[in-house]
Amino acid sequence: MDNLLPSNTAEEEDDDAPRKYYFSMGEVCEMLDVAPSLIRYWHSEFPDIRPLKNKKGNRLFRPQDLETIKLIYHLLKERGFTIQGAKDYLKSQKRISKGDFELIESLKKVRAQLQELKDSLK
Repeated sequence: MDNLLPSNTAEEEDDDAPRKYYFSMGEVCEMLDVAPSLIRYWHSEFPDIRPLKNKKGNRLFRPQDLETIKLIYHLLKERGFTIQGAKDYLKSQKRISKGDFELIESLKKVRAQLQELKDSLK
């Protein structure tokens, strides 16, 4: 779960590479290290998640869906919100800006680096 933001994906590290517009259920699950059933459940509970479906009925998540799912993950798994609490938060907040996500991710990286430094000093 180190890399939750679409802006940090490997495709965008290379400026010549195209940006990915759709993510499969498997890709989303792998990014967050969660089961597909959890993503399907969140899809049924949170109206802000609106994936497209292909002819086979497979869900295709857009980058804005992915950001919403990541926010829901953050609220439920990392901050300990209930489903109803997360719904209320999303209604009042609507969206955390991309800058806030980037700040959270950079702070996680700094923390990991500090932990590595601490461990090397022991």
